[in-house]
Amino acid sequence: MSRVAVTLACGPYDRIEALRQGLVQPEGIDLTVVPVQSPPELFARMIKRGSFDVSEMSMSLYTQLRARGEFPFVAIPVFPSRLFRHGYVFVHRDAGIATPADLAGRRVGVQEYHQTAGVWIRGFLADDYGVDLTSIDWKEGGVNAPRTPDVLDLRPSVDIDIEFIGPDRSLDELLADGRIDAYFGARKPESFRTTDRVVRLLPDHQRIEREYFARTGIFPMMHTVVVREDLVERHPWVLESLFKAFVEAKRWADTQMRFSGTHRYMLPWLQSHIEEIDELFGGDAWPYGLEENRTAIETFLRHLVDQGFLPTAPPAESLFTPLETRNE
Repeated sequence: MSRVAVTLACGPYDRIEALRQGLVQPEGIDLTVVPVQSPPELFARMIKRGSFDVSEMSMSLYTQLRARGEFPFVAIPVFPSRLFRHGYVFVHRDAGIATPADLAGRRVGVQEYHQTAGVWIRGFLADDYGVDLTSIDWKEGGVNAPRTPDVLDLRPSVDIDIEFIGPDRSLDELLADGRIDAYFGARKPESFRTTDRVVRLLPDHQRIEREYFARTGIFPMMHTVVVREDLVERHPWVLESLFKAFVEAKRWADTQMRFSGTHRYMLPWLQSHIEEIDELFGGDAWPYGLEENRTAIETFLRHLVDQGFLPTAPPAESLFTPLETRNE
């Protein structure tokens, strides 16, 4: 039987490199990996044109569109992008915002209100700090450069104010000038680097993130991996084959990272970071699999419901098909 030709578009991550180089080959698949650095570009190419057979995909876009029955792709429980987001809340120094509770009633910028990073950030602000999200005056737009309005209509059902700032200015310049009080999202504003007028709301975010993980067991996933339904209909076995290959590619990357004779990455304290990962995460900060991530998935779905994006949380199994393989 000839191998099935499959294209995979994904960020240029270390955990994907073995697939790109062909060091790991999915069973029965002739895989072509297309590295795409920009997540918005990657998502748009997949959603609008179905440009690839397999693609990295926003958790927020996938879960909302799939739950609505408007998405001809199915996800495998692989999460190539994860980030703690407590350090991604920025405020103007003179706005008088000293604690998360002070965000109530303020002007807060977001890149896209439905963005996965924003869902997670609003989730911990509401859960852990009691922030009333409906009281905030939301400003939506490009972060470090202007952008056009979002073409996807993924507005929440709750009564909140979301204003697009226009295609000729950025959230970064509004934050630096004090025309918005705060910003949070997936990218750091340039003004955080170029001026002392913009500061982190939670400067000790790493301590808070460690405590968050110790308390919840959640390392927030930003993206998952989706497969075209028509490919799965023709070759159902590709789901297991791809999943096993992603697991093996991650294992390869972990082995390379742990070589202690030299540093593979430009991180002066890499081996100390690895020791901390082993202690805090049990050796695997990037678990794949449905059961391994059930708590995080169900928490994310709860955030979507609480924030008005979904009426009810669908079962995790309806979004991530359990696979007949072992994640080991």
